[in-house]
Amino acid sequence: MTDHAMHQVFVTGGSGFVGRNLLRRLRQERCIVAALARSESAANVVARLGATPARGDLKDVDLLAQSMAGCDTVFHAAALVDEWGPRRRFEEVNVGGTAIVLEAARRAGVACVVHVGTEAMYADGRSSLENLDETRPVPRRPLPRYPATKAYAEKLVLEANSHAMRCISVRPRLIWGKDDTSLLPKFVQAVQQGRFRWIDQGRALTSTTHVDNVAEALVLAARRGQGGQAYFISDGPPVSYKEFLSRLLETAGVSPPSGSVPLALAQGYAKTMEGLWESLGLRSTPPATRMLIELLAKPVTVNHAKAMRELGYVPIVSREQGLSALGSCGG
Repeated sequence: MTDHAMHQVFVTGGSGFVGRNLLRRLRQERCIVAALARSESAANVVARLGATPARGDLKDVDLLAQSMAGCDTVFHAAALVDEWGPRRRFEEVNVGGTAIVLEAARRAGVACVVHVGTEAMYADGRSSLENLDETRPVPRRPLPRYPATKAYAEKLVLEANSHAMRCISVRPRLIWGKDDTSLLPKFVQAVQQGRFRWIDQGRALTSTTHVDNVAEALVLAARRGQGGQAYFISDGPPVSYKEFLSRLLETAGVSPPSGSVPLALAQGYAKTMEGLWESLGLRSTPPATRMLIELLAKPVTVNHAKAMRELGYVPIVSREQGLSALGSCGG
């Protein structure tokens, strides 16, 4: 394995869940880090984590290029990860934002761009998402909004690879762990509002990825990743949704209800609700969506053998260790 140097780094999405944990890891690596910050609060977050805030957004290619000057590595973690919303907004942030980051990195002479990808790009409502690996072709038509725009964003990243700029994508599945402001709070809210239901008793299997394992894989990708390649990562063997989410909710002092609905019924309901929301142009999120069913009810498992082989990736936090740590600190 050839290790590439990583000294001066720029991060997008540094105030987000993955970004915050990546900044902590980069501080341990003794990197000089700058991070994009759209607001004063985001700037304060990244500054507390040891990064120099670069005030601006993903639309400003000139500012980004200036902020990346002198950097050898860019980590692109910024994305719109919502379940629903105007399609144009997803395209602006996930596709347009990625294109601008790549152009800014090229202008700044950055040697490596590492993109935070996702297994969600394989969700098209038809294909099996079991034992996904990098040989599986991306579906022609992923579900709209998040899956479709993240699929296109990764395509841009991998196609931008060149001798001058290595471009790599890391695909974690179901990110969780300390300082979680995305996954766990949404599940807790659903339970507290009486909206949580298991699908088929939560028996389906899922892969998971602790956020520390995500940061580990991103750093390894910058050092050892092959340009133009994507890498799935996870915590290891899959687990049932029932077992994992029950344990995860317990770390927040919440017990999930026992109610369950059949998968076929949930799928039909989600499709109907989406159609209704689309036809009425409603901005709120439907009570169920196809993306939710595909990615948090049906089997979704990934194989990270390629990351182990080419990056030397090994999960640094086991699922049990991560859950125990969350439990001891109350989530």
